[in-house]
Amino acid sequence: MTATNIFQPYTFTRSGLTAKNRITLAPMTNGQSHADGTLGDDEYRWLIRRAKEDFGVIITCAAHVSADGQGWPGELGIWDDSHISGLKRLANGIQEFGSLALVQIFHGGARSPEHLTGTQPWSASSHIYTTGSKNIDVRGATEHDILRVTNDFIRAAVRAKEAGMDGIELHGAHGYLIHQFLSAETNTRTDRYGGSAENRSRFLADILTGIRDQVGDGFIAGVRISPEDKYTFKGIDFDESVALASRLAKLGADYIHISPWNAFKKPDKYPSDDKALITWFRDTLPADVPVMVAGEIWSSDDGAKAMDLGADFIALGRAAIGIPDWPARARDLAFVPGYPPYTTEYLRACDLSDTFIDYMRRWQGFVG
Repeated sequence: MTATNIFQPYTFTRSGLTAKNRITLAPMTNGQSHADGTLGDDEYRWLIRRAKEDFGVIITCAAHVSADGQGWPGELGIWDDSHISGLKRLANGIQEFGSLALVQIFHGGARSPEHLTGTQPWSASSHIYTTGSKNIDVRGATEHDILRVTNDFIRAAVRAKEAGMDGIELHGAHGYLIHQFLSAETNTRTDRYGGSAENRSRFLADILTGIRDQVGDGFIAGVRISPEDKYTFKGIDFDESVALASRLAKLGADYIHISPWNAFKKPDKYPSDDKALITWFRDTLPADVPVMVAGEIWSSDDGAKAMDLGADFIALGRAAIGIPDWPARARDLAFVPGYPPYTTEYLRACDLSDTFIDYMRRWQGFVG
């Protein structure tokens, strides 16, 4: 397979919407919106630059669906109708350059700090969430919490459609609320939302089916999941994740976005198996439900390799930050990417705000 495959269009079966290529801007935290959740000019500029540079699909940073679901300052919101106008501006700007516009929607759960939300963090079950030197007392969700936020996710998707977005991505990865329900470590419930893998995925399944009912077929609804344990986010079994992806496809997911942090790795559960992690998902899912993958994709050769292993879309994170014209450069098979560290001046020229640049300083060796 050659790198030209990443430039082939893809038409999503249910919606009929076409991505002009297989190159996606991965959703990334950046803190560039306003305190009330409305779109910031810096956020707009960062995303539009990547659409202008020919990324086929643009996925926004995570946008919280509930006031008590905010995870960090400057986070994009989608929990109130006041957010629609900014999202409409963003959708129009992205689509002007022929890219599909998706907004990632989420709730932070245990990772929603009280100093931002004014309320005690809550999750699938009560537990102590440790972040840095802090031990945070997290309360367990009531059924009212679960039903309320299920509805909040559905209403957020409806707002995205009203704003003219092409779709949404449910963030079920990286230790946020949906992930907390999927995890056998943070979900110790004994009711219909806990216990078996099917019960632990009920929250996500109810959200997805509710969205599908409300937005219709002409709107993309994808799901991002963590396929296995990573860092401090524990309780995810690989086989359960593969089965979950298949279930989500049957429930109406238009694509499955796998976030293994390294697109080329083998499952930790089966290190001696010859099959790459993403190949397991591609082999399990229906042919018309594409697999998107993120993690350590820098060169055009990396993109081609990921597609050889079963990916239908490649999602670029750090590479898209430092190489905004990655799609144009990747047409050259001899393309050698410029790796970090990047200077502050260089990142500003890539349309990152100082807020985003300061955030990226948390990534060792990224800002030089």
